[in-house]
Amino acid sequence: MSTETAPCKGEDIQISVVVPLYNEEESLPELEAWIRRVMEANKFTYEIIFVNDGSTDHSWEVIEKLSKQNPHVRGVSFRRNYGKSPALNTGFARTRGKVVITMDADLQDSPDEIPELYRMITEDGYDLVSGYKQKRYDPLSKTIPTKLFNATARKVSGIKNLHDFNCGLKSYRSAVVKHIEVYGDMHRYIPYLAKLAGFSRIGEKVVEHRARKYGKTKFGLDRFIHGYLDLATLWFTGKFGGRPMHFFGLWGSLMFFVGFIAAIVVGCAKLYNMYHGNHYTLVTNSPYFYIALTTMILGSQMFLAGFIGELIVRNSTTRNHYEIEYEINSTK
Repeated sequence: MSTETAPCKGEDIQISVVVPLYNEEESLPELEAWIRRVMEANKFTYEIIFVNDGSTDHSWEVIEKLSKQNPHVRGVSFRRNYGKSPALNTGFARTRGKVVITMDADLQDSPDEIPELYRMITEDGYDLVSGYKQKRYDPLSKTIPTKLFNATARKVSGIKNLHDFNCGLKSYRSAVVKHIEVYGDMHRYIPYLAKLAGFSRIGEKVVEHRARKYGKTKFGLDRFIHGYLDLATLWFTGKFGGRPMHFFGLWGSLMFFVGFIAAIVVGCAKLYNMYHGNHYTLVTNSPYFYIALTTMILGSQMFLAGFIGELIVRNSTTRNHYEIEYEINSTK
């Protein structure tokens, strides 16, 4: 359940700014004023969508006040804290601008970057432009894990030109945010989600990283652990989500075959020793027999997991849902 302020009407909106936030009451008036100055200086038509992620301070009261002062301000408030990804997904669903820009509410992202981020989408033809905070005001305990995290994300996703996947300052063509679903903690991998959805024109812009002015960070070191697990999930679902048998069936068959051959070798070794009068032991006394048996069982289970996965995919209502960008002479 959420509450939402009434949207402004009647104009063609060029830019939608989505700002997820949690307990940022001090920074909101300054951020709104800064965004408004940039928009008015560049004569952009715009909307600002603040998504209050269950704040326990007076953030929502501040948003209500700002919406009365500025008709371009909209607001959504969650009943409890869900996380940044649900907040972004909710904001994306409500955007009406041709270009969507996301930024954090803590004033570490500069709204002065908005005009160039907008230009890169509308003129340079990018689907998504991600900010790169090349010079950061963070301790080494945060910057070193961040570099390792981004290096892994580049390798797995294949998006070689991005240095900062998790930067909150990004711009998108409207179609991108309408065709991706950001859930769990997947906001770290929005460029990867966009790529999996077929939006391959992904660029990067060096942006200013400002020191936090109010409050404290809402993220701990556990985000790096969760981040790697989410990356593994995205890689697997992106590669095998529509054909699970290609993974489970292949490795299951391979494991079963290896275990079966190993069991035959163990049995043949006993028969050979019996035939030549050599010392031999029972097959069940050999640890290799149990290793071979376990491998066969695991292989069978993996194969069955792939088969069940295929049945689930076959009955999915979205199994033949494909994103079509262009079509000529359609009969529909």
